[in-house]
Amino acid sequence: MLRFTLHALIVVILTLLTQIGGIAYLLALAAARAIGIRRLPARLALFLLLYAGAAFAASLTAPAFGRVPLSCLSNAADRLVVRSPIYCLLNRNYVTSEVRDLAQALAAHMDQKFPGTVTVALDANFPFLNGFPLLPHLSHTDGKKLDFAYYYKDADGAFLNGATRSPIGYFAFEEPAAGDELPCAGRHDWLTTRWDFDALQPLFPAYRIEEQRTSAAIAWLTTEGVSRFRLQKIFIEPHLKNALGITDPHIRFQGCRAARHDDHIHIQVE
Repeated sequence: MLRFTLHALIVVILTLLTQIGGIAYLLALAAARAIGIRRLPARLALFLLLYAGAAFAASLTAPAFGRVPLSCLSNAADRLVVRSPIYCLLNRNYVTSEVRDLAQALAAHMDQKFPGTVTVALDANFPFLNGFPLLPHLSHTDGKKLDFAYYYKDADGAFLNGATRSPIGYFAFEEPAAGDELPCAGRHDWLTTRWDFDALQPLFPAYRIEEQRTSAAIAWLTTEGVSRFRLQKIFIEPHLKNALGITDPHIRFQGCRAARHDDHIHIQVE
């Protein structure tokens, strides 16, 4: 019973983390039993082999279900990059073709306006099934959502091309100043993904948002993104929206139960 519970827990965790990992794990268990593999390293190798095969198969079949992968393989000439290979390893890099085209067009615009600028994509969606949660995000369930990193500069004001404050692009927050708009002040929700991670903040480098490029990207999203790609809304924390002088109605606050958006920009299309 304990072994069954452990296997079931592993399947659930792998499914929540990767969508297809639970299936690969079950196939690995069945294959290991069929061919008599008992040693843990060999079982692990078999699982990794089957998982890699399943991930590759997903990249080939997902377009038939309306989603395409953003590539994690980039070179010096690419202007749209996925922040970390972990997003592709966990199958979190899938979007609709319209969102992919929007991301590529944004990156091309930023490169044209600020030559050489790299635009960094973060979490997208899983390859299959509308409604399947991409934790901890509340809305990345249908291929129509994508997160971008902000553009950053160092403490001396020099632009840091392709850099993010955290290794994965999340959880390094831009803290509001005294007097800034704080829509969630005083709330103590227990069911929330609005985590502050106060203990982590001193560990991140003292980069700051590069206002010129970030404002230009948001301006493009709220004009060309809306007219050409049916962009519906963008989530940014109110204190950053105010600091950047943004008044466009497509910029929204995501609510106090969703994750903070002063470490990334969330976009979604209709």
